[in-house]
Amino acid sequence: VTGITLLSRELGGKRLDLFKEAVPKLARVAVLFDPANPPNVQEVKEVLPVAARALKLTLQPWEVRAADDFEKVFAALNKQRPDGLYVPGGGPLMSTNLKRIAGLALKSRLPSMSYDRDFVDAGGLMYYGADIAESYRRVAYYVERILKGAKPADLPVEQPMKFEFVINLKTAKQIGVTIAPEVLARANKLIR
Repeated sequence: VTGITLLSRELGGKRLDLFKEAVPKLARVAVLFDPANPPNVQEVKEVLPVAARALKLTLQPWEVRAADDFEKVFAALNKQRPDGLYVPGGGPLMSTNLKRIAGLALKSRLPSMSYDRDFVDAGGLMYYGADIAESYRRVAYYVERILKGAKPADLPVEQPMKFEFVINLKTAKQIGVTIAPEVLARANKLIR
C-alpha cells in the first residue's frame, strides 16, 4: 500500500494558531463536528484541546449529526456568541455542507477557519492545509511509477511538502474583522 496523506486533522493545532493570529480577540471557539466520523471526533477530542490550551482558547464542541442540524446548531450557537468557528476535516456531512456552513458563519458574523480550500471560496474566512494541486501532481507521479513497474509496497506514503494559507478579504470586511498586515503577508492567496 502507498499513497499521499493530507494530514488534515494533524494540522488542527496550526490552524488554531493561525486563527488566533488573524483574530487576536479569539478566546472562545465553536467547533462543529460529526460524532459519527472518527477523524472528526479524534481531532476534536485529542488534537485541538492540546493546541487550545497552549493558545489559551476555550473550545465549544457542537455536534452535527445530519444536514438538518446546521440551522438549529447555529441558532443555539448565536445565543452563546463564540469569537470564532472552526470546521474540522473529513466526512461526507461536513464536506457536502461547506457552502451552507460558510453561509451560516457569514450570516452570524463569525470568523471561521476550515480544513477545506473550498470553504473560503464559499465565504468562509480562512483555510490552512495541504496544497491540493501539488498533492494531485504527486499522485500522478505515483501512478506513473506503478505503471512503470514499481511495487506500491516499495513506495513510501508521502506527506505534503507544500501548504497553503488562504484568507477571504471580502468575508473579513463583511463581518468586520481587520487582519493584521503581517498575517496577510503570510497568506498564499487573498480573495478580494
